[in-house]
Amino acid sequence: MSHSFQTKLLHNRHKVDKNTGAVSVPIQHASTFHQADIDSFGKYDYGRSANPTRGALEETIAQLEEGTRGFAFSSGMAAISTAFLLLSQGDHVLISEDVYGGTYRMVSEVLTRYGVEHTFVDMTDLDKVKAAIQANTKLFYVETPSNPLLKVTDITAISTIAKSTGAWTFVDNTFLTPALQKPLELGADLVLHSATKFLSGHSDVVAGLAVAKDPVLAERLAFLQNSFGAVLGVQDAWLVLRGLKTLHVRLEQSQKSAYKIASYLEKHPAVKKVHFPGLTTHPGFTLQHRQAQGPGAVLSFELQNEEDLRTFVNQVEIPVFAVSLGAVESILSFPAKMSHAAMPEAERLKRGISNSLLRLSVGLESADDLINDFEQALKQTTRSLDLEQRRVYHGNLR
Repeated sequence: MSHSFQTKLLHNRHKVDKNTGAVSVPIQHASTFHQADIDSFGKYDYGRSANPTRGALEETIAQLEEGTRGFAFSSGMAAISTAFLLLSQGDHVLISEDVYGGTYRMVSEVLTRYGVEHTFVDMTDLDKVKAAIQANTKLFYVETPSNPLLKVTDITAISTIAKSTGAWTFVDNTFLTPALQKPLELGADLVLHSATKFLSGHSDVVAGLAVAKDPVLAERLAFLQNSFGAVLGVQDAWLVLRGLKTLHVRLEQSQKSAYKIASYLEKHPAVKKVHFPGLTTHPGFTLQHRQAQGPGAVLSFELQNEEDLRTFVNQVEIPVFAVSLGAVESILSFPAKMSHAAMPEAERLKRGISNSLLRLSVGLESADDLINDFEQALKQTTRSLDLEQRRVYHGNLR
């Protein structure tokens, strides 16, 4: 019998421990495993290479992403960095221009030291993507929706272009998770996650996941995982498994609230622009609807200037002001000094990541409570608006 994604989160091969009947995956802290035969070792020999608890998570995420094999790492950047080790000296990477700051740092300051070239490109413009391809391009690296401007890239189109050049397509699926988007089904070769975010969902674990589509690529990544050794600890693996059980209901509620908040912000005179692919005014709205089950629960918005941003952050009460996203509590972030601090200011501004931009990960609080909180904070920033702007806005509220 085929089950829905929602049911698969709870009912899979690891729903019940075969040895005890426990309805929770056992946490196996062993670092090494006894071998009964000198010539033939069992599935587990050393904790870095394999562990039953970590294996349960890896198998689960592979099933949810419809891939052949999953891998659990000590952080999202450990997963991304290990995936980049599939490249060799002289290879070239095409990468989303407004990519996460940690990924930007890895590509621009680490891979370059080992002779791996890169080009940042607006992946939403297929003509620009094609024009940036080089003879040595081996990888198309995509974030969609991107962080923090929520640009939407056509995964199928990029994957088709990549295949025509003999290159891989890697997709960072952190914002949407397999609950809303499945890049491997759209043509990607590898999907990556910061499982710290929506997959675990409670701001209590740092973890990374990867899922390969092709068994050969999976074997190569398995070799690198074991060689590099940045594997996820068993306690953290268990926490991610626990978080996955509520992924559907958490994301459903947060996404619903994100729609409401984005619509509110879009109409506010103190807000210059809202970036959220759930709004019909977003340039990627139609594509997002076609390739995903929803826009997710992350949005970003620009205030009139940095002074207004500072005022707003000081006045808002409900969201935590912090790094990260995808948790049960709403998290407000300042990309310029948080997620994208590793990106030089000139590069940030060129991409539209200004000092008046805030990113909001919507949690499980009441959307109305969040909007009321934002309203009282934004009132402090509308004092600079002229009388007519304030009259029109407050008239619209009635």
